[in-house]
Amino acid sequence: MAPPRAAAVLTPSPLQTGAARIPPRRAAPPTPSTQQRRGGEAMGPRAKNKNDAAVRRWRTLQLGGAAALLAVALTSGAVAAGVGRAPAAAPAASRAVDPGVLGTGNLDASIASLQAHLRTQPKDAGSWATLGLAYVEQARTKGDPSRYPQADQVLRRSLALAPDSDQALAGRAALAAARHDFTDALTYADRALRQNPYSERALCSRIDALVELGRYDEAARAADTADARRPGVPVFTRYAYVHELRGDVATARRVLQQALSSATSPGDIAYVATQLGQLAWNQGEYAAALSEYARALAADDTYLPALEGRARAQAASGDRAAAITGMESVVSRYPLPAPLVELGELYEARGAAGDRARARQQYALVDTWVALARANGVDADLDTALAAADHGDKAAALRAARAEWARRHTVHTADALAWALHVNGRDGEALPYARRATATGYHNAVFLYHRGMIELASGNRAAGRSSLAAALKLNPGFSPVGAAAARTALEAAK
Repeated sequence: MAPPRAAAVLTPSPLQTGAARIPPRRAAPPTPSTQQRRGGEAMGPRAKNKNDAAVRRWRTLQLGGAAALLAVALTSGAVAAGVGRAPAAAPAASRAVDPGVLGTGNLDASIASLQAHLRTQPKDAGSWATLGLAYVEQARTKGDPSRYPQADQVLRRSLALAPDSDQALAGRAALAAARHDFTDALTYADRALRQNPYSERALCSRIDALVELGRYDEAARAADTADARRPGVPVFTRYAYVHELRGDVATARRVLQQALSSATSPGDIAYVATQLGQLAWNQGEYAAALSEYARALAADDTYLPALEGRARAQAASGDRAAAITGMESVVSRYPLPAPLVELGELYEARGAAGDRARARQQYALVDTWVALARANGVDADLDTALAAADHGDKAAALRAARAEWARRHTVHTADALAWALHVNGRDGEALPYARRATATGYHNAVFLYHRGMIELASGNRAAGRSSLAAALKLNPGFSPVGAAAARTALEAAK
């Protein structure tokens, strides 16, 4: 498989790259229960009641008195998922509001413009599709998952007016991926590509869906196809991740470096440099990771994925104080489960007065995130399983992991199920899943740590020692709590 070409690198907007582009230095938005009453399509009363209850719980746990933003991740794992690039040419009926307006940097203004236009032109199918994509983006960047039901309604309306619109079909794929319904995401991406084989949004959604369904060989072929049709930053980063999942770190790094050398906009530079930082972090190359995160932040000093990655690398490098300060800043604006758990574990590892209570607060916020996400149609079982196994209801973790495994068989869901079985004392059942999580060659120290602990608990002492040693050799600071536990277990197993 040849590496992707460095030709025709685009200058995507936040919608186009799939990167988690956060509006810089803006006041916190209204809470979901407030925003759902503004413009667009209304949500049903049952969903609204669930949503309001989750928001009330969220308000009681706000961090440091600041209005915390609740952002819903579009995919799990390391895939930088998003809704892709708007088509070069919109259908004739939608040219009054070009999808490109969403890349101007002011998403709220673009949505207001679309809503005003649609009040006078309610049969404009393309603008309904663009509004649906804007709601998906708003849910992600503004912590407002109530926009997902609204996106669903307006995209359905677009398809009712134009059943073969590749723009609306690609929008449905993006919405399904945002809600972690990757089977539907694949179905809609395929339908969109039958209408427009060169839709970058649909090509990228197809790769993402196949990755998140664990169909890695098909994802690799889809990445080749996307590269041949629409080479550019969104495709290059997905191509790299497919190779990383198969253990081909050299190709993943080469492709990302190629993409970075071709990137010109600050958004592209921050996005790709952060991916390179994450790749280096996974290999335990902390100095290289910090260098890439610095490059990303030089391009955009508000880019939260780079700030989060830098905090993790700082912690692994021994600078816990800087890591805690950095992660506190991240979760105050973008409190997703992974950084919330990381911050909680950093508090646990520090062990200062009040740190145990601070850690519990972060873990409680994960539960609130899950409640709010589910109230708006997002499948949050993987997040539940990963957080609850170590810091919550272990039985709930196992239920969630089993439910997620029933939907999709990936290295991430295999690892989550293995660990949930382990913490519930079912190591004999856990071991095949732990082995499956590491079978593709993906370099992930957490997976090796989980496998090693399960092997030790299953009586496989030699294998357990080998797996734990491999985890610590690969990434010795992979977790503030887990790395210490791995060292303790490895010493005890000698």
